[in-house]
Amino acid sequence: MKILFLEPFFGGSHKDFALGFKAHSCHDVTLITLPDRFWKWRMRGAALYFVNQVKDFSVFDAIIVTDMMDLTDFLSLAGFDLSPVLMYFHENQLSYPLAPSQKYDSHLSFTNIISAFAADKVLFNSKFHFNEFIGAASRLIKQMPDFKPEWMIEQIREKTQVVYPGCRFETGVIDLKERELKKPLIIWNHRWEYDKNPEFFFDALGRLKEKNIPFSLAVLGEKLNRFPEVFTQAQEQFTDEIVVYGYVESRNEYVSWLKKGAIVVSCAIQENFGISVVEAVRFGCIPLLPDRLSYPEIMPEEVHSRILYQTKEELITKLEDILLNYQAYLPLQEILSVEMEQFSWKTIVKQYDTTLKNLKR
Repeated sequence: MKILFLEPFFGGSHKDFALGFKAHSCHDVTLITLPDRFWKWRMRGAALYFVNQVKDFSVFDAIIVTDMMDLTDFLSLAGFDLSPVLMYFHENQLSYPLAPSQKYDSHLSFTNIISAFAADKVLFNSKFHFNEFIGAASRLIKQMPDFKPEWMIEQIREKTQVVYPGCRFETGVIDLKERELKKPLIIWNHRWEYDKNPEFFFDALGRLKEKNIPFSLAVLGEKLNRFPEVFTQAQEQFTDEIVVYGYVESRNEYVSWLKKGAIVVSCAIQENFGISVVEAVRFGCIPLLPDRLSYPEIMPEEVHSRILYQTKEELITKLEDILLNYQAYLPLQEILSVEMEQFSWKTIVKQYDTTLKNLKR
């Protein structure tokens, strides 16, 4: 099939997903993108850009769009006899936590709802995300003063499927022996933004440092020109522990740090899947994750009690135990690495390709 993939926000997980799908799909994928900035304007104006860029939509068998676009605008402008459209939700504007300086915009939330309704097929990147979306969409529609289109929710449900995003690692056995045991390396590989809750993370590490628990620290992850001040403070506070600070451009270098890592920690208040965590675990890091969001879904239930936490005190206790008794966690390391193999693009892409083959208007 000839697939047109329109990505209005080509950065971070959106970029990773688009490139991964294009590289692994059995279909012929044409990717057209816009830079990952001015996200509100992308939602309002991306459809106009794409309609102007593509001169003949009829040559494509199916179209993929993502949640940063008003699909209804696109459908009204792209012409008649358009190929079936699949919409993929990385995140949504109904349940995404607001930054301290942001105000809630119900228009953007409703754009997500009506776009999902207009699509021929809808995919979400986790069951957690889908349930959050449906719950928030139902609540927003109930706030309408009259003529509430509550029937939309069931129709969205009927056309929705959960398919996890693929991750950039190979299937098969991975060598997990590159760890330094004297000062185990803690990995932070999330975006430097408020929704990843860095204050919580660095406060927990500060408590461990006060107790003279030895560890080293890799502060990785993407950052914008403006990022939370706590990262600058942490660079000073953990001068003796930090071995790398800042985004690593090279994929090979990034993976090499994951292979050296002993523990990957998330303190996120928003996470619909967690590619960075899955990658780190695949390459041998023991995860410590909040007992909420998508994490209980993507991690094996039988190890939840060992790797999920509910409070900061529980995080500190579990982190200290791994740091001081790392050898005892090596069997868990191997089990989890094998479990994450299921999220490889080589495996996951088959679900996307089959869904597209079955896509009909």
